[in-house]
Amino acid sequence: MEDREKKIIRVSLIGITANVLLAGFKFLIGLMSNSIAIMIDSLNNASDVLSSVITVIGTKLANRPADKSHPFGHGRIEYISAAVISAIIMYAGITALIESSKKILNPSTPEYSTETIIIVSAGIIVKILLGRYVSSQGKKLSSDSLVNSGKDALMDSAVSSSTLLGAFAFILFGINLESWLGAFISIIIIKAGVDMFRETTSKILGERAESGFTNAIKETICKTEGVFGAYDLILTNYGPDMLMGSVHIEVPESWTAEKIDIVSREIMHRVYTEHHIILAAVGIYSHNSNDEVMKIRTEVTRAVMSQDYVLQIHGFHCSTQEKVIRFDVVIDFAAPDSNEVYRNVLEKIQALYSDYRITVQLDSDYSD
Repeated sequence: MEDREKKIIRVSLIGITANVLLAGFKFLIGLMSNSIAIMIDSLNNASDVLSSVITVIGTKLANRPADKSHPFGHGRIEYISAAVISAIIMYAGITALIESSKKILNPSTPEYSTETIIIVSAGIIVKILLGRYVSSQGKKLSSDSLVNSGKDALMDSAVSSSTLLGAFAFILFGINLESWLGAFISIIIIKAGVDMFRETTSKILGERAESGFTNAIKETICKTEGVFGAYDLILTNYGPDMLMGSVHIEVPESWTAEKIDIVSREIMHRVYTEHHIILAAVGIYSHNSNDEVMKIRTEVTRAVMSQDYVLQIHGFHCSTQEKVIRFDVVIDFAAPDSNEVYRNVLEKIQALYSDYRITVQLDSDYSD
């Protein structure tokens, strides 16, 4: 954890140093050349400095140990800091758009020099290198703040490139595109900020885990001897380095509590070792498999799966002596009315086995 924190801070400090130098140079060149586009570019670099500072602060706060008030740690602060960075980018874009609009209404003539072209060109190269470095490190360290900062830097290189094109257009053809370029750049900045904010808030709300990841976890669980299946896997993200979850496993009905305890602990250990996920709970479905029950199970499964919006049936158990059938059914989120689907399933199975007591548990489609 500490190693990750140090790496994030080191990358952020590199970004701060580079952006302070770029912002200062571009601000001076913007004043000297009377270029609104270069001035906006300078403002963008200044906002990047603030973004990197927030990344450092957010990382420090996120790595505080768990306490009584926050028993799952403070890792989600990183997502909050990434959202703040997105808001700063949007604010910078809106401010730049306002200034560009003023210049469109009251245009001024820019004055470019060889030094201006050289510095803007150098800034483009630095931003491309910095953006690729910060973004790659952000993905490697699972830091949304760094990823957002890296994307912002790469976007800045495109912004600076358009500024450079505007300078060449004025030098070669005498066409003044300054204010319009500034407005166009501002809109790109605003859109990028909105996209970043949407991605980050989605993680704060809680996203569905990737199917490849959840299937790999279930495969790990099902490697355990005696486990027929893994279902109802729910993962909760408490930060880039903190995933907790729960799962149901289907095991022979003859297993004792001691056997279930041993297997549950084995599964928890294996899942943490292989996937770095803390399983807080392992629920149990009992599996019975005599010929009569298997025939009933096949018929019930066929009937349930014929119902629209039903994705899965699991946790099936039947007692022919007590005349009881119970199972769980997973309903697609696309269903207009999941309760109606549930009622249809219950009525269909009750009609097939009128002399049985039918118990159906409604599950949501939490993971593949």
